[in-house]
Amino acid sequence: MMTFPVRVQQLSPTSSEKSIHDFFSFCGRIASIQFDASTHTATINFEKIQAAKTALMLNGGALDGATIHVSSDSVADEHHDDTTTHGVAGSAAPEGSAYEQHDKPRAGIAAELLAKGYVLSETILGKAIEIDHKQGISTRFLNYIRGLDKTIGEKIGGPETTVSGKAKEVYAQGHAQARSIDETHGISKQAGDYYSRAIASPFGVKVMEFYTGTKKQVQDVHEEALRIAAAEKEAAATSAATTAAHNPDAPAAVPTTSAPGYSS
Repeated sequence: MMTFPVRVQQLSPTSSEKSIHDFFSFCGRIASIQFDASTHTATINFEKIQAAKTALMLNGGALDGATIHVSSDSVADEHHDDTTTHGVAGSAAPEGSAYEQHDKPRAGIAAELLAKGYVLSETILGKAIEIDHKQGISTRFLNYIRGLDKTIGEKIGGPETTVSGKAKEVYAQGHAQARSIDETHGISKQAGDYYSRAIASPFGVKVMEFYTGTKKQVQDVHEEALRIAAAEKEAAATSAATTAAHNPDAPAAVPTTSAPGYSS
């Protein structure tokens, strides 16, 4: 299998293969990692070139307290990918096809990293926004989000309603009314993944705009990171409550580390 190698230098003495994998798996699927603790370097072999390019975007990011240098001799940091996989003219990804991590907008991936507590500079966030603006959003990911837009919109407002369409009118009437509608239908609580819950929430319109649009500001990335962190905290609390209800004698779960500045 062909892979796309990225070299990481200036790693922290405390970095491990696991911490490297945890960080760079946000970029996409990793085939293998060659980690040299003695030189504080690693070579990460990605399955997809888009994932490797996202990793290059993280040059100058912080991992385990060290500012890392990310480079590649075989993958160019060109800020664009094959148009057959992105939401631009000529794209041919099948409707409804599943998306993978590397299909997500770069700004979305940056928000996920921030929500997990990783430190990314404003320069990196700006680069993520620039890449999305230049190359567009993956067609597979757009198809998924637009499918949720239609499915959730129809649950809220009936046939032919979308979150980005008629439901947007409801959102514009006020946050409280949007929350009331969500609570009445219980959509965000029933939804499976983060995107379903977020689009069904009172912030649904903003979430839709963030993941389908290519004109963003750095502050938009920070706001999405806040939403992700809050959603993960709520999911963890719900899971803990469910476990306690089924097993009242079990020890209380240890809280997970929260992202600095993104959750309390």
